[in-house]
Parts: sequence; C-alpha cells; structure tokens
Amino acid sequence: MKKTALTLALAAALPSLASAEVFTYYGKANASFQSNDEGDGAITDVKSNASRLGVKGELDFDAGIQGIYKMEYEVDIAGESDETFKQRDIYAGLQGGFGQIIGGKFDTPMKLSQKRVDLFNDYEGDIKSLITKSDNRVSNSLQYTTPTYAGFRLAADYISNSKADIFDDEGNVIDTRDNGTSIALSYENNGVYLAYAIDNGVEANDWQVSRYTAQYNLGNWQLGGLYEEQEDDENIKKDGWVTSVAYKINQWTAKAQYGQSDIIKTDGETFSLGLDYKLSKAAKVFSFYTNETAAGDFERSYVGIGTEFKF
Repeated sequence: MKKTALTLALAAALPSLASAEVFTYYGKANASFQSNDEGDGAITDVKSNASRLGVKGELDFDAGIQGIYKMEYEVDIAGESDETFKQRDIYAGLQGGFGQIIGGKFDTPMKLSQKRVDLFNDYEGDIKSLITKSDNRVSNSLQYTTPTYAGFRLAADYISNSKADIFDDEGNVIDTRDNGTSIALSYENNGVYLAYAIDNGVEANDWQVSRYTAQYNLGNWQLGGLYEEQEDDENIKKDGWVTSVAYKINQWTAKAQYGQSDIIKTDGETFSLGLDYKLSKAAKVFSFYTNETAAGDFERSYVGIGTEFKF
C-alpha cells in the first residue's frame, strides 16, 4: 500500500515538474524485421536498434551558470534481453561561459568525434561491428569541453579505472586497469567538419588509438570518411577506415557505406546500402542491406526493414 501511494504521488508530481521545465522526457523507438545470415543459413527476427528512454534538464543558477543532467536507458523492444533497462549516457555537471564539465558514464570524445560519418550507427553495419573497438561509452568519467572558438572545440575526458580489475577467461583477476584519457579536437564551419581524436588506456592498459574524421555537407549531399590506427601494449599496430555518402531528395534518403579494417578481424571488409523515407520530423521507415567479410572464410549478411519514432 505504501509503495502504491508513493508511486501515485510521484506520477502526480512529475508532470508539474516537467511543466516547470526542470526536465524533459525523450526517447526513440526503433525496431526492424530482418533476415540474418551468419554462415549457418538465414534466420529472421526482430531487432531493437538501441531504442531508448531518457530524461534530461537544465537548472539556471547565478552568474550565467547552469546545472545539467541526463539519464538515458536502452530498452529492448524485441524482448530478447532479460534486462528491462540498460544504462546509456548518465551524467550531471555544470555549463556556462567557461564551457562544460560533466561526470558519470557517457560516450568518449573519440566516439563522438565520428560525427555522422557512420550512416548505419546502431544497425548491423555499425562501425563497431568490424571497423573499430574504440566507440566506447565508459563509466567513472570526468569530461571538460571548451566553448566553441572560430569553429574549434576541444573535449578532454579523464577515465578513472583505479578500481577496475582485469579478468582472464576463467574469471580470475590478473591485473588492475590504469586510468585512461580520451581527447578530441574538432572544427566545424560552413558544412565542413574535421576532427582528430586520441585515446590512451581506454580500450586496455597501454593501448593508444588515434582517429581522423572528415565530413562535408553540400546541398542534398553528405560525404564522410574516417581513418583509425590502434597500437596495443605490445606495440602491434592495426588500422581501419570507412567512407560514406548520403543523398536526400524530398522525403527520401539513399545511403551507402564501405570500409576495411584489421582491428577486429584480419582483412575485415564491410559494405552497406540503405534507403530511408521520412514520414514526419519524428518518424521514418527504413531498409538496409549489410555484407561483412574477413579472413578465414568469415562472411555474414543482413537485410531488414523497420520503423523509427522519436519523441
């Protein structure tokens, strides 16, 4: 009875808080019906492509300073996961003329530096699938981002891993993670976006990753490219790259993406095509095809259709 009363009280209070602009509800429902062939024959299923619910807000303080926060959780529309909610970006901090400082769990500056080059983000053709290991969302992070000056902006993230253990395949602690840093310098002006990012000790101890990104928007066209080099603790270097192009005409957007990388699998190669139709500012239907290959007779392909609603 007490829990029910508390729930009703919170439900009554939340709309009034929202109307006072203390916070904003938001979310995305994205689901696709697709055929997946990963080498053992094609199977069909429904995928929840990083669908999410979140709340975010700003609180005005004195001297032009604002308190900011965000709490975002992934929701599995397909019902395959036992977890109702899975943490995404969760943070609190301050922003003002000095820039922004936040602490919590969120995307690293390197991950964000890719801008919109990855046209198949959250789908099977996501660059995390075969191109890079460095699109990370990490906990225990403290990040400072400068204001934008003449198109330039710097973001620096300090990641505390002093209590993070490293385990072997049998679950035994074999080492302790060191602290890491992720830094990105970007420039954006008149449709041109350029970025350089470097991770040190984020993926693993003594691993260094550098990434170069370029994106150009001209009329209905968007062109993008990304190159990344990874060096592990044994000084072994691997690299990968991806290019993408999108063309919009009325409500339609045609997309293509191609990349090669040795970072995840030797001789990895990925190719994706997509076609979106915009129903409204907050809704679209989409289709995609992705094919991935690598050394050792590795090959998998995916084809799907789906809907996305933002609110």
